[in-house]
Amino acid sequence: MSASTPPQRLVAHLDMDAFYASVELLRRPELRGQMVVVGGSRHRAAEFAGDWPRLGDYTGRGVVTTATYEARARGIHSGMGLMKAAALAPQAVLLPADFEEYRRLSRAFKAAVAEMAPDIEDRGIDEIYIELTHLPRVRDAVGHDPLGGARALAQDIKNNVRRATGLSCSIGLAPNKLLAKICSDLDKPDGLTVVMASDVPARIWPLPVRRINGIGPKAGTKLDELGVHAIGELATCTPDWLVAHFGRNHGLWMHRAAHGLDDRPVITYSEPVSMSRETTFDRDLHARHDRAALGAIFTTLCEQVAGDLQRKGYVGRTIGIKLRFDDFRTVTRDLTLPAPTAQASAIRRAGGLCLKRVDLSRRLRLLGVRVGGLSKAGARPASTPPPSSRSDVRDESATLPAEPTSMRQTLPLFPDDDPSVT
Repeated sequence: MSASTPPQRLVAHLDMDAFYASVELLRRPELRGQMVVVGGSRHRAAEFAGDWPRLGDYTGRGVVTTATYEARARGIHSGMGLMKAAALAPQAVLLPADFEEYRRLSRAFKAAVAEMAPDIEDRGIDEIYIELTHLPRVRDAVGHDPLGGARALAQDIKNNVRRATGLSCSIGLAPNKLLAKICSDLDKPDGLTVVMASDVPARIWPLPVRRINGIGPKAGTKLDELGVHAIGELATCTPDWLVAHFGRNHGLWMHRAAHGLDDRPVITYSEPVSMSRETTFDRDLHARHDRAALGAIFTTLCEQVAGDLQRKGYVGRTIGIKLRFDDFRTVTRDLTLPAPTAQASAIRRAGGLCLKRVDLSRRLRLLGVRVGGLSKAGARPASTPPPSSRSDVRDESATLPAEPTSMRQTLPLFPDDDPSVT
């Protein structure tokens, strides 16, 4: 590619800046510039009147949902236990998460982007990929900058997001998704970073290997043990050496990724496989002693999943539950219905039958509800197989908390004569 012409393809990765924390600061601008941590359960918090709760006063096992950049500078990050975070910054303000507001502003920022660049791949509540290749403006040079038109479009997208939400975002502009994802994080917050293929040695290779999306903790630790720490060092590894240590598919992918190569398309639409809601409790709950509280939580989760299905126009046939006990053992149970549903009452009824197949003698730390086997509401089913059920048990060590649920009274979770409850 000539230095005077843009690449054949241009992809942007847009990442909202400290999204949850930034939403909270919209409502509480007097906290700007302070260390603010978002986490814990909403029902634990009262309305604040300037006397902000401090992280050092927190007791419990909740985790950090997000934090402002001032708190991140003290080593606090998403997924960290709140008690551990309190040891790092006891004076940080602790606010509960408000997922309904986060979802509302998520829809707003994506709509603002779509007004200017409609080919969007939704990657979650606070990030998207944008295919810019075929938009006319990206091919316009501005002065001596062949990418001036692309920069201007990206800046216009950032401005439109701010107008629609009051929030800032960071955009990475690159020839592919892999590089765009990396460079959107290079100049946060409110950054606009352009990395072309010729920039990879200078901008990408000095970064740690974990900055490549797809190299997780396990692979990162193994690379570290093998003496490969930076992306540039990974780029010098031969494909055969990487295949020998990481297997053929992952080894070859790592070699390409280290050189900034990626041909994945921006996927503008995909059918969801399932929808689920789950919550981690502030304290362990027992199926008998805390039946009313568990029943309220269970009903709320079913209503939330049903609301998600109805809002997005789906029904599902496979109803599942997820339980994590106080020993961190995780159990799931599924039940397939004769016909698909999006009704909370039907989801709860099927979920209750799944619960009856679990030994509930131990206390619970997490409860989740899942609906799978999705199809569009109103679509004619191809076939109606007989009801079936399946289950599996696995051990997991940790989970991030889902949206906190209300504790209103409802039907008991289990009947009094359930033999599995002791």
